[in-house]
Amino acid sequence: MLMECVRGDDALLTEASQHLVEAGGKRFRPMLVLLASHFGDPAAPGVVPAAVVVELTHLGTLYHDDVMDEATVRRGQESANQRWTNTVAILTGDYLFARASDLLADLGPEAVRVQARAFGRLVRGQMQETVGPRPDDDPLKHYLQVVADKTASLIAVSGHFGALLSGASSHVVHTITSACEKIGVAFQLSDDILDIASEAEESGKTPGTDLREGIRTLPIHHVLGGIGSGPDDARLRELLVQDLSEDDARHAEALALLRAHPAMDRARADLRRWAEDARAELLTLPEIPARDAFTGLCDYVVSRTG
Repeated sequence: MLMECVRGDDALLTEASQHLVEAGGKRFRPMLVLLASHFGDPAAPGVVPAAVVVELTHLGTLYHDDVMDEATVRRGQESANQRWTNTVAILTGDYLFARASDLLADLGPEAVRVQARAFGRLVRGQMQETVGPRPDDDPLKHYLQVVADKTASLIAVSGHFGALLSGASSHVVHTITSACEKIGVAFQLSDDILDIASEAEESGKTPGTDLREGIRTLPIHHVLGGIGSGPDDARLRELLVQDLSEDDARHAEALALLRAHPAMDRARADLRRWAEDARAELLTLPEIPARDAFTGLCDYVVSRTG
């Protein structure tokens, strides 16, 4: 169904739309829709279309993200903006949003409202990330709000749609939505930790990518916020406010200092707290295999950081 939805009359639009679909991906959000539907009737007619809606929405954001980030690679493939142009990538993202909206219209006004509000959060999160915190903002709180809006909001919608459209009770819908938002935040925080702590052969990614690009993730916020009082702290803070994009030696030094810094333990503690808060909510749900699968996600998001 996903491939059918990105096939159109225009050859270029179809090719560009199918580009990321064919590149693969975890399909994490559709999986959450299907998993949450087991608290009601998983065969309900709106469940599968809702899973396609959240994946189309996610894919649309990736096209736009790659333009904003001037990315050259996405999911191991040449990014759409690199292969074609920024204009084609932006229009393809818009087209995927339109296809998602078309499907959504058949799912009822409540589903449309849920998606619209989440889309507003996605845009707000991207805007806040682009502009950065104001002088009187707490940078860490600002960062966590960006994570909640830009990443966790659509993950929350995935759980919401699955429970809602399967006919689950209002308590189940509310609980799964809230827990999925926390799982979404936890996944991003675990990515923050992995970007610093993992080796390339373990993660398949170049370590310290965010650090090199000047992206201040959770451990970096903890360092700059004053955690740690060791002899190397001043040097690390000095490095973290510099441009490390072209200096391999300083980048390697900063990465080594960051890996040994207590900010990493603080970040792992934050991650565990988000995952445990999600678990606590999930344990109020009916005891069925789907609940075990959800709590397993809470375990996984912590264990993947070691």
